[in-house]
Amino acid sequence: MKLTVLGPGCWGLTIAKLLNNNFDEICVWGRSQDITPMLKNEKRIEKPLKIELDKKVEITDDLKIALKDAEIILLVVATGGIRPVCQQIKQIGLKDNQILVNLSKGIELPSLKRMSEVILEELPDINFAVLSGPTLAREILEGKPTLASIASNDIEVAKKVQKHLTVPSLFRLYANDDMAGVELGGSLKNVIAIASGFANAMGLGDNLKGSLLTRGMAEMVRVSTALGAKAQTLYGLSGMGDLIATATSPYSRNFTVGTMIAKGKKIDDILGELGSVAEGVKTSKALVELGKKLNIDLPLSNAIYEAVYTDITNQEILDKLMNRKLKTED
Repeated sequence: MKLTVLGPGCWGLTIAKLLNNNFDEICVWGRSQDITPMLKNEKRIEKPLKIELDKKVEITDDLKIALKDAEIILLVVATGGIRPVCQQIKQIGLKDNQILVNLSKGIELPSLKRMSEVILEELPDINFAVLSGPTLAREILEGKPTLASIASNDIEVAKKVQKHLTVPSLFRLYANDDMAGVELGGSLKNVIAIASGFANAMGLGDNLKGSLLTRGMAEMVRVSTALGAKAQTLYGLSGMGDLIATATSPYSRNFTVGTMIAKGKKIDDILGELGSVAEGVKTSKALVELGKKLNIDLPLSNAIYEAVYTDITNQEILDKLMNRKLKTED
């Protein structure tokens, strides 16, 4: 059985390493400019994380080779690359027995579409699922266990992926039929993680951290249910579970972004220093636009958007949140 991973970034390589013993063949595809000589020749990278793949893993920049005979295809590219990659897949075509699984967390700009909407717009009638949950790459590489959700509009597809991607004692998957909820939880929590990193670096205390996560969760549920998700899903692994992990761990890229913003660094410098994508940056912009479109109050998300994209001071951000008009809790 063959697994193909589309995307040679940290998460893509981590999942390829994690699932090594589940598949007879594993292929990692990336654009030629994204495949370093070290990865191509030695099947390892040193930065931003040290990852060494098994010798059986094939590295290629030929998408046709990558897709050939792959029963499960994991899409692990930055959200901005989802549509172009799907357009390339469309030219090659997928077979009826192949399943495409999206692992990327974000919202397309300027369309404000979820990744599944983008993918199925380009590739209608495919077998499709999404995987999301508390999956910090560094901890998985350290052999620490975690759980996640696998969702599909066809629950049998979700169950099939669940069976093949579960790794005993390390990676446990729960099947779900609420694709919108699983996707939105994984996407929107990145914005709240930036807020949490900001508060942590400012030394604002655990009380405020707890408050931010709670009010952030409320904003996530408001937006997600307005877009058709089930509130219950947001309180599961791909929502609350992912939020807690991403918003409290120094291993989280989005938490790190918030930390660096609090220290006065500009977003372009932060992203350059990270050397990898932090989806919460773009998602903050998408979330603000969704709030306007849906007429939903999102004070925390709006504050993070301003912190990322404007010259607002740290104190002004805090004042905006703490000195708003008093209201009932909802």
